[in-house]
Amino acid sequence: MKPARQICAILSGLFLFLAAASGQDSIRSFSGLFVVGTTGGFSPLAHNHAIATNADFIRLEPTLLAVSAERFKSSLARELGLKPDAPWSGKIILALHPARSLDDEVFLAPQPFFRAWNCRVELPDVIDRTRFARAITTALLLEIANRDTSVSGRSVEIPAWLADGLAQSILAGDRDQIILSTSGKTVDGLPQNRLDEIRHSPDPLAKVHSTLQNFSAATFDQLSWPTDAQLDGDDGGAYHASTQLFVHELLELSNGAAKLRALIHDLPGSLNWQTAFFTAFHEDFKRPLDVEKWWALRVVQFASRNRGPHWTPAASRDQLAGLLTVPVEFRDSSNSLPTHAEISLQSAIRSFDAAQQSVVLETKLRDLALAQMRMTPPFAALAEGYRAALADFLMRKRASLKNTLKRLDALDAWRRAAETAIKPDLPLP
Repeated sequence: MKPARQICAILSGLFLFLAAASGQDSIRSFSGLFVVGTTGGFSPLAHNHAIATNADFIRLEPTLLAVSAERFKSSLARELGLKPDAPWSGKIILALHPARSLDDEVFLAPQPFFRAWNCRVELPDVIDRTRFARAITTALLLEIANRDTSVSGRSVEIPAWLADGLAQSILAGDRDQIILSTSGKTVDGLPQNRLDEIRHSPDPLAKVHSTLQNFSAATFDQLSWPTDAQLDGDDGGAYHASTQLFVHELLELSNGAAKLRALIHDLPGSLNWQTAFFTAFHEDFKRPLDVEKWWALRVVQFASRNRGPHWTPAASRDQLAGLLTVPVEFRDSSNSLPTHAEISLQSAIRSFDAAQQSVVLETKLRDLALAQMRMTPPFAALAEGYRAALADFLMRKRASLKNTLKRLDALDAWRRAAETAIKPDLPLP
């Protein structure tokens, strides 16, 4: 960073810090890490009774926010095996403003401040708990990672899966009521706090089980580059469930917590988070495909512990048919919009290069194994047949391209015969 730009950045950080610290409603948390301020003004949504009684949303107030942030800090330290009293470097400035809608954006802005990095987080005073948890967790991870980052450089980038996975883990284990919210009720003119009555299962992965019974787990590639729909939970919660399970499984590796700490510590000196990841987990993974294979196996083993109800024959047929296609997009010309289509496994094997085949077929192996556990005969046997054919092809030793295509064609013929033999599902009375 050039000297003039560095001075401007520091002055900007100083202005933001002083603005938050000197506000009329400014609150400092117990440890001093968090400074909470508000812009003031009337907040219609914060006084909406329907929102006040909806446990999916929290209503933030400076004093309670400072307490919640400290609890998140302690919970994150436990997840990562950090010392709870470890010295911090920068400050996290939480700036509240009246919510204009239920999906107001959250802004995180790391700012250099003399010899440390501060992080300003702009939050609406009404927000759903998942987005709140992600924001606080990301800010905490930025503070940890930036402790060794020069203010003359650039702030680090926290991988979305890490922030979301840790946030979901903290929420799932929220037996100590980490998040405090105002209730909108008053007694003798005094506002009452709301301790959300959310029943938590003794198993912190219970919600992950129920979600992944109905939706496919995200692949490592999808975890690495999530879409806005996934981040917003519009995929049925599969992405958030996958991030929680992914982080849980990484922590279960030998010295998993230490490796995650190393990943965070290495972010400032790494080209990107992927470089830091493979440096920290070099004992376990050498390349992305190694992670994909390991992750696929962990998802299957996790699902086998609680398989869920069996599908009907018709549902088994439809599920299997969906697994045997590969989504692709193509353009008629360089200036045209992409056209989306689906091709067969045989077409994918013929046209994809080795790297593309590995990514697609490894995912198919995982999904077929998961689906097989819930399918009725003969579709379970068919799923195993397809899985075995693809596995043999990937090994490159036991099946040639020609033989694999013949096996898949034969399985398709068997599947069509099985489909004609099933009866349609009867409507519920």
